[in-house]
Amino acid sequence: MMHELVTLIGQYGVLMIFVVVLLEQVGLPLPAVPALVVAGALAADGQLLLPLLFGAAMLACIIGDAIWYAAGRRYGNRVLKTLCRVSLSPDFCVTQARANFDRWGMGLVVIAKFVPGLSTVVPPLAGAMRVEWRAFFLFDGIGAMLWSACGLGAGYVMHAQVAELLSQAERLGVGALILVAVTVIVHITAKWWQRRQMNAMLRSASIHVDELHALMNSEVRPLIVDFRSHQARRLDPRTIPGAKQVELRAIPVEVKQPVQPGQDVIIFSTCPNEAGAALAAQLLMERGYARVRPLQGGFEAWTMAGHDVQTISAVAA
Repeated sequence: MMHELVTLIGQYGVLMIFVVVLLEQVGLPLPAVPALVVAGALAADGQLLLPLLFGAAMLACIIGDAIWYAAGRRYGNRVLKTLCRVSLSPDFCVTQARANFDRWGMGLVVIAKFVPGLSTVVPPLAGAMRVEWRAFFLFDGIGAMLWSACGLGAGYVMHAQVAELLSQAERLGVGALILVAVTVIVHITAKWWQRRQMNAMLRSASIHVDELHALMNSEVRPLIVDFRSHQARRLDPRTIPGAKQVELRAIPVEVKQPVQPGQDVIIFSTCPNEAGAALAAQLLMERGYARVRPLQGGFEAWTMAGHDVQTISAVAA
């Protein structure tokens, strides 16, 4: 079984690398890096041409990223919110990606493919932020080149070890394929369960926009924290009246306002149904704020409900 599989890769390796890498870049949980390593090992043994493999991987990366970049440029935050809801990597969310983009700029595009959960987020984020397409594809091409070279190069250099692993898998026969399938299923299930637990936690602690509106007119006014990134606030310079603008990574330093007994701390971003809300809540609770509640639906739900907003310049003034 494994011998036939290796023979198949040897015959159609370039096409298979192109398809696997492309599907992985558009968001499917496929093992693109192991495929590159195996293909690199076969190239070292003379069964495949390394330049063709490298070109196929590069082309697949750029096509996949171009699709996401175009979607982000056309649909903006709607694409990013969709990624928030369906991502199997809640540990790296859009809010964190925005904050890192503010900090590292186009360097984030170069390293995105090396960070799980970031590769799919950065291209549509760059499109939504109106990054000039020539700059995006220049840095994206550098990142795709480095990522493809690392995967293929590892297999090429360690071709003897890869051949030994394939030989061991050949002796296991169907058992090796079953082991790989079970590993993939367990990984996806664990990610799904992690996402489900996080969403349940956020729902149990969250506050509805109408409830917040009523709370803002009560005797004990809540402390409202807008932890959208600088770029997100630049794209939409409105906020909830009285909200304090603090980026996610600056929460432990900048949020020092004392809280009255029974006062709620309301946090919101572009999309609170993500790991950013959980991380922001954790950071605030570490600062001693006990009643931290994410806003259901984020800032979009607030505006759709027709509640008052004010520009960030007015808040600063």
